[in-house]
Amino acid sequence: MDLAVWAAQHPDKPAVVDETGALLTYAELEAASNRIAHHLRGLGLRRGDHIAIASENRLDLFPILWAAQRTGLFYTLVNWHLTADEASYVVTNCEATVLLVSATLRELAADLPAVPHRLSFGGPLPSYDALEPLVAGLPETPVDDQSEGSPMLYSSGTTGRPKGILPAMPEAPFGTGLRFDHLMQASFGFDSSTIYLSPGPLYHAAPLGWSLGAIRSGGTTVFTDRFDPERVLALIERHRVTHAQFVPTMFVRMLKLPAEVRSRYDLSSLRLVIHAAAPCPIDVKRAMIDWVGPILTEFYSGSEGNCFFMIGSEEWLAHPGSVGRPAMGEVHVCDADRRELPPGEVGQVWFGGMQPFEYHGDPEKTRAAYDERGWSTLGDLGHLDEEGYLYLSDRRTDLILSGGVNIYPSEIEDALILHEAVADVAVIGLPDEEFGQRVHAVVTPAPGVDPGPELEAVLDRHLRGRIAGFKVPRSYAFEEVPRLPSGKILRRALTERYRTAVR
Repeated sequence: MDLAVWAAQHPDKPAVVDETGALLTYAELEAASNRIAHHLRGLGLRRGDHIAIASENRLDLFPILWAAQRTGLFYTLVNWHLTADEASYVVTNCEATVLLVSATLRELAADLPAVPHRLSFGGPLPSYDALEPLVAGLPETPVDDQSEGSPMLYSSGTTGRPKGILPAMPEAPFGTGLRFDHLMQASFGFDSSTIYLSPGPLYHAAPLGWSLGAIRSGGTTVFTDRFDPERVLALIERHRVTHAQFVPTMFVRMLKLPAEVRSRYDLSSLRLVIHAAAPCPIDVKRAMIDWVGPILTEFYSGSEGNCFFMIGSEEWLAHPGSVGRPAMGEVHVCDADRRELPPGEVGQVWFGGMQPFEYHGDPEKTRAAYDERGWSTLGDLGHLDEEGYLYLSDRRTDLILSGGVNIYPSEIEDALILHEAVADVAVIGLPDEEFGQRVHAVVTPAPGVDPGPELEAVLDRHLRGRIAGFKVPRSYAFEEVPRLPSGKILRRALTERYRTAVR
């Protein structure tokens, strides 16, 4: 798991490849990350210090990540899609003493805080020092005091300010690997033959962790700068990808490609298709298994690292809709009074037996995430079956309470998403004088489909054969559904917009 070992064993092997085919070999990644590590030490950074990085997915980001990982630093990747105010909050909150910004993010860079050291990479930026000239003459061998660092990630910020999740700093020499690296190898079959495709943004936990973990295993990481369904299929064929990771919205977009397009590409190299980030609609997952075979493995976790569930295709076909059983730790489903519920009853999902975490600089949020037993929660609702498999319903903050009845938006979204007239959908609750809240659907029509009353009638008929009548939306709007690059719906933004409109 030491980068230097892989660089010595196969120096010319690609460690990381972008979608154009440009690459860094293991020898190049080792040398470049060591030069940057020496520079960070020269700036006075020591184990446990913090850096922040704002960058799109790009090749020269990887040496920076490995420099931080091998020098015992916390490193935060800033979501560059945030507003300048939101991104500045993350940089300030994580207490970074070094900020590295891609030269292509010129507008954002100008508004970020003046931390002690501001570095640009991939080109110059006003008021930033260019990284490349500073490291050009530095040693390509490791610093003397290597130790494992750790990413410090931030929540997506869909329900307020992003929350910084401060993990425990590993007490281990570099090369030991993080807990997740070992899980990837033991449970997901990552090894030196792995070619891993990551189509997601690296500032999110899963794309970052899996991309670095594939390199830890001696394999190759292939990445894209944004998701395009046909381009992803072409990359799988071109690079003979063995492992790939997606979110459910990506599955939907691939499934909606014309049949002749999907059949054009050879996907036979795939051994494992991993998915997470949001519950996958049952019909979508069945369609994916029918297409690529029973090679899908789903996992459920959070940046907090307080749980990890997984389920393979054969298991899932016997328990459709489940996210699996705990691969680590334990699970509890509780009512509002924190009493455990029997199988089949929906409540808030809590986790025990895992390493504690804290929300950086926010003790109140940290306390709210724990109960008196030391169990923690992500705020999700769900239930267990008799065999201990977990089924998620929704987040507590997304729940619609209409006429005293709980309505889960995901159930309605799942029933709509594969309809040929629907490109995307989000369901929210809006104020209602009679029922408290009413169900409102925001639909992105498929290309060539006209929005309006006729489409509403079509979707109503479609839903009434699939869900209870009280769950059918009482109103519709037709527009682009706002999503984060991770695939998560920006439900808060929709709720605020339409709540204002109905006042």
